[in-house]
Amino acid sequence: MDIVKAAVIGVGSLGQHHARILAAHPKADLLFVSDLDEKRGMKIAKANNAVFVKDFREIIPEIQAAVVSVPTEFHYDVAKPLLEAGIHCLVEKPFTLTLEQAQELIEIAKEKNLVLQVGHVERFNPAVIAAQPFINNPRFVEVNRLGPYDARTSHIGVVLDLMIHDIDILFSLIKDKVVSYEAYGAKILSKTEDIAKVRLKYANGCVADVSASRVSMEKYRRIRIFQPDSYVSIDYAGKNLKIYRKKEGRDEIKSFLDIDIIKPKLANVEPLFYELDNFLNSVILGKKPLVSGEQGRDAVELALDILKNMAF
Repeated sequence: MDIVKAAVIGVGSLGQHHARILAAHPKADLLFVSDLDEKRGMKIAKANNAVFVKDFREIIPEIQAAVVSVPTEFHYDVAKPLLEAGIHCLVEKPFTLTLEQAQELIEIAKEKNLVLQVGHVERFNPAVIAAQPFINNPRFVEVNRLGPYDARTSHIGVVLDLMIHDIDILFSLIKDKVVSYEAYGAKILSKTEDIAKVRLKYANGCVADVSASRVSMEKYRRIRIFQPDSYVSIDYAGKNLKIYRKKEGRDEIKSFLDIDIIKPKLANVEPLFYELDNFLNSVILGKKPLVSGEQGRDAVELALDILKNMAF
């Protein structure tokens, strides 16, 4: 297989970009776009030279892979019949609303030897990718993900909508289990938590402070990683990376002359392109994606546990 026959199911604010990128990708043939909103679906399909269908089940015999970008509460209902029919799936985050749903989808994919990827797009942020070689034994991590209120996602709180990105990133950076946490939240503009603060403690002693808010006028999305010999600062939104590191042989820092400031040149590539490219390559080569169903499930598991025990 050199070209993947694909469809995008759900072409709202994010799904439309999945369609745009797949339509131009050399390893994909975007055949179909599906959405319950016919007017919107037809518009996106036309813009990307694809065929619109309202019911995604009609196209199952004609595709090999699908991006599931419907609202979270429908992820399971859409992904299950696709996987059962042998269709490789990229399911947007959060993976599912329950662990039982996540595990069932994982088992179906495993049984049928299918690629099941979860859309944690921050893993594909050029700044995050470039930071990986500089990450070594984090001891303290500070994460802030703030942004303006969006009524479109008011049915889901900031833990599952925003913080779950950083929960997944932290799993990839800190190679150990969370042993305890403190979680606080507040409902301000909706019936779900609009701001949340969580302190995670890991078995290896690392501590991570994670904040998420949709009560902010501006987007601010950064992660700071403190290590025994360096400090790594990642600006998610600005795709910017800086590393402050003790110069070799310097045991004690007396001035900034004892510090190397490294600013790696970052690829000017859309994270969503990298994510879809990883998905397509995984399908073509039969390999595991960077963010597997199991990893998507683990992020949901911790997020749901945080919500269960959050103090308001």
